[in-house]
Amino acid sequence: MTEAPEAHGIGGSADLPIPLELAISGAVAALVVSFTVLVVAWRLPRYTEPGGRAAPAWLDAAVRSSYFRGGLRALGLLLTAYTVACAVFGQNSLTNPFFGIVYVWWWVGLVFASALLGPVWKAISPLRTINAGIARLAGSDPDEGMLTYPEWLGYWPAALGLYAFVWLELAYRYPTELGSVRLWCAIYVGVMLVGGALFGNRFYERADPFEVYSSLIAKLSPWAVRERRLVLRSPLANLSTIEPRPGLVAVVAVLFGSTAFDSFAESSFWVQTYQDSPLSKGMLDNAALLTFCLTAGVLLGVGSALTSSGGEVRRELPRRYAHSIVPIVLAYIVAHYLTLFIDVGTQTLARASDPFGKGWDILGTASLEPSYWFSYHPSVLATVKVVAVVIGHVVAAVAAHDRAISLLARRDQITGQLPLLLVMIGFTAGGLYLLFNA
Repeated sequence: MTEAPEAHGIGGSADLPIPLELAISGAVAALVVSFTVLVVAWRLPRYTEPGGRAAPAWLDAAVRSSYFRGGLRALGLLLTAYTVACAVFGQNSLTNPFFGIVYVWWWVGLVFASALLGPVWKAISPLRTINAGIARLAGSDPDEGMLTYPEWLGYWPAALGLYAFVWLELAYRYPTELGSVRLWCAIYVGVMLVGGALFGNRFYERADPFEVYSSLIAKLSPWAVRERRLVLRSPLANLSTIEPRPGLVAVVAVLFGSTAFDSFAESSFWVQTYQDSPLSKGMLDNAALLTFCLTAGVLLGVGSALTSSGGEVRRELPRRYAHSIVPIVLAYIVAHYLTLFIDVGTQTLARASDPFGKGWDILGTASLEPSYWFSYHPSVLATVKVVAVVIGHVVAAVAAHDRAISLLARRDQITGQLPLLLVMIGFTAGGLYLLFNA
């Protein structure tokens, strides 16, 4: 999206209150110190039984209410109908709120909402609602499709769907042409509805890229459902409940790698590279995006597999540790897309009042203007980025450590974790460097 670089590129290395090298050194030191403290003070796994404290009875009753669930479904359908109207009848220009809805509210806003409230997309997904309606008309159960979803397939379809989306946004030549984005969304809806009809709601849990993304991030929220009751629990305890299914490593690699590439693509080095290259920018972007995602997956896989297995099959270890990358993904979404969400999200809300370019103000928001507050306080933004990245990596280290001591033999509980620690140090240093050299 052409507005996105301007919005989330604010706050470079020159705006840091300390030199970039010192910020990277401090972040790495914080990660190493955290690991040292964990090794000394955290010697037994704490999240093998996540538990949780019951939420207030009135809140649990409200959330479990059929009226509440039905209201969320209706909201999802309403937002979808509005988005479809913008896509079909709106103008082929960036003033059409359709682009902001897809690239900002859906892609970024869904992450923030899920981190605060839980699996938002699962609750409002129009695909689940449509599938349920079709199933009831046919006299079948929407949870049960005609076929059983293959366990070996796991999250692989979601990983491919997520890669398809980041490719559209970051590597496709025409990411802001109405026809291109509209076609992508139509293919997504078609595939999801066919999959739901074949495999039931299990398909959405494993294959819908946005539901999988939202549900993974939701594991960092304080909310969970246990024995059909709403409970409050530590985000780290929630995080430990992520199932290590096939394709999980690919999902987190795409999410982390694509965000890293988005930072890299704004760097002067990359701009100079494609200007001087005989290859087209599109070819280079495609190659670089794939390389970043593959590199993230390979580093996580190698770092995990090199830990002492303690009886685990080594090829299974990467997916056992993959949950620890989710806090890093959320951290980089905050660091990289915060200003995009605030500034372009506000623009989208303003444009949503006039979806067809008729001069309307149907929502009463047409006069809204972004404040660009971070533009005037770049050092604050730079500090927010560093803090988000450091917190994300420290939480990731805690999650990985808790999993490691449940897998490793006691004699390997220190040295066995070192390969994965080195990978996280590399992610920390490389991520900060990319963020502040964009």
